[in-house]
Amino acid sequence: MPEDLIVHGIEWTIKELFVYPNEYIYWSIQIVMYPFMTGLVAGAFVLSSLYHVFGQRELKEIAQFSLVFSLALLPVAAVPLLLHLQQPLRAMNVLLTPHFTSAIAAFGIVFTAYALIVLSEIWFIYREYFVAQYHALRSVDGLFNSFRRMLYGALTLGARDVSEDALAVDHKAAKIFAAVGIPVACFLHGYAGFIFGSVKANALWMSPLMPVIFIMSAVVSGIALCMLTYIVIMEWKAFRRRRKGGMVEASEIKGVEKDVIDQSARYLLGFLVAAISLELLDLIFRGYTAMKSWDILRSVMYGKDFVNIFVLQYGIGNLLPLILLLLPGRTLKRTVLALLLVLFGVFMMRWNVVIGGQAFSLSFSGYMHYHMPIIPHSMETYKEGLFGALTVIILPFVFFWIIDKFVPSMRSDTGQT
Repeated sequence: MPEDLIVHGIEWTIKELFVYPNEYIYWSIQIVMYPFMTGLVAGAFVLSSLYHVFGQRELKEIAQFSLVFSLALLPVAAVPLLLHLQQPLRAMNVLLTPHFTSAIAAFGIVFTAYALIVLSEIWFIYREYFVAQYHALRSVDGLFNSFRRMLYGALTLGARDVSEDALAVDHKAAKIFAAVGIPVACFLHGYAGFIFGSVKANALWMSPLMPVIFIMSAVVSGIALCMLTYIVIMEWKAFRRRRKGGMVEASEIKGVEKDVIDQSARYLLGFLVAAISLELLDLIFRGYTAMKSWDILRSVMYGKDFVNIFVLQYGIGNLLPLILLLLPGRTLKRTVLALLLVLFGVFMMRWNVVIGGQAFSLSFSGYMHYHMPIIPHSMETYKEGLFGALTVIILPFVFFWIIDKFVPSMRSDTGQT
């Protein structure tokens, strides 16, 4: 049998100097996308909690949007793992036979708990809207409207009391779920850092700061993506209203957008500074302790991966957006550029951890380089290549478009105050 059919990773691994025969880049782009997507889920939920838990009323609209967007991101968080698995049908064993003897097994428990928390919070926030739509569609004809009425009736779960007392209970319950969801969301992503940080055989990954760094950068990436998507949607709404001649409405959208983005940017700056500080602290700690593996790590970080780490991640992905956000007179275009760079920086951090951690041989005498497949010529090169990563990136927006048809993430008629 040909070797490329039995060895996972041989198609995209280039070896240099002395590398053990059984060493390859086993964890490729999908394992980069996995912590990146789970980080977006956690960050989006944290942004929504700034309003629902901490009462930042100026963030109400984007917080409502972030909560629904977090639900759209949630199922995609597991897609990279499913694409990476050689036997994806066995993935359900994590959920069906949960236990705490494995970090990845604990993921099934945390993932399920977080999904239930998000769904519960959304239900309490939108229950009044579901009831209103259920009654409003009674007098509307059409097969699709009949389907919508049945769907909204099911979404009410039979609880159709919209009195002030009932809505007050909904509001209180939503706040409780939002508060409980913050540590669960952080643990959902922090455990990914725990998996890497607990690998004693890998000198680059073994660090007690790894889970904290992952959590902080997750919040940064989630806030940045929510802000960026929010801006695009609001600009698209303004463009459509201008085409219809609604100049007043378009200008109102612009005003709301600027206030919300300015306030969100302040929180993004705070989390960004904390994330950069933790990453630099980890780098300084490694250099100061200078363990036995420091020589090979130094050759990777300051040699082989210098551009990826210090130019792309720290320079373009961290320092440049920090400057763009701090400079006075910040415009919407500059904010969008800064948000794109922040997402790029967090992605490069994930790339440097996952791919960079496999760049050196365990012999400490050789290196391996990952060449991501661009044009797929098999299912393996599709899943572990560029198109597989693009599939993961596109899916949340498809899910959000569908969910938003029934759960209005950016409308003020949901009943919540």
